[in-house]
Amino acid sequence: MARITAGVGTSHTPAIGAAMDLGRVQEPYWQPLFDGYRWTRQWIVEQKPDVVILVFNDHASAFSMEVIPTFALGCADRFAIADEGFGPRPVPEIEGHADLAWHIAQSLIFDEFDLTIVNRMSVDHGLTVPMSLMFGQPAKWPVRVIPLAVNVLQYPPPTGNRCFSLGEAIARAVAQYPDDLNVQVWGTGGMSHQLGGARVGLINSSFDQSFLDRLTTDSDALRRIRHVEYVREAGTEGIELVMWLVMRGALGKHVRERHRFYHVPASNTAVGHLVLEPTNTPAISSAIER
Repeated sequence: MARITAGVGTSHTPAIGAAMDLGRVQEPYWQPLFDGYRWTRQWIVEQKPDVVILVFNDHASAFSMEVIPTFALGCADRFAIADEGFGPRPVPEIEGHADLAWHIAQSLIFDEFDLTIVNRMSVDHGLTVPMSLMFGQPAKWPVRVIPLAVNVLQYPPPTGNRCFSLGEAIARAVAQYPDDLNVQVWGTGGMSHQLGGARVGLINSSFDQSFLDRLTTDSDALRRIRHVEYVREAGTEGIELVMWLVMRGALGKHVRERHRFYHVPASNTAVGHLVLEPTNTPAISSAIER
């Protein structure tokens, strides 16, 4: 049967994609950030995931303020790269896994999640930047992707508890899929940042590091963080961290931290990155140690 073997958390700052596309990776400003992902790039080559369920937020590319789904699952075979105003990023289009996606959609809806099913969707930097950070700039992505868009732009967003519960439901769905697939779940967005208002440029490293700690040591506490606490401690855009909780919920009760990276600044934001593996299910062996 299919199994979830790992979870990845990462920021998806658009300037990271621009730095890669413009060949600026080795510049002094950017090199420390990209060095923080070198471990994961080696690790993921060994892991060889078949499918990534990638939790991200759309930035008014696929959805407008006229239609705002709380959770939207991409069930298509392919997903085009969105034009965010400067033309689409020069990266391969995303190949989906429609059969597994439809299986997950049915399971989640029967699990009483009111899910929006999307058969055509362009994906923006929220999805493509994490792909580039993990896989570089290949001619074709080496993994199929099931996009899961979460509304964190328009109030009210889902609670952290609801996102965590969604991850648990995804794990149940994957475990019931009959094909032998190595599945990873990625939660993207964050960490602390505020792009407008009186606190523009806010970065709260202590909150960010505590959040990373608790993903491993006390994930139940993260389920109880209220929206107002995210805004107060991590800025208006810090609410994106609830998407990491979908990933964490999918991994089961116990996890081990394989890799962590935190960097400030990256285009006026804090960049966080974490690799977790469940310890209550067999993990694919790796020669790489943290």
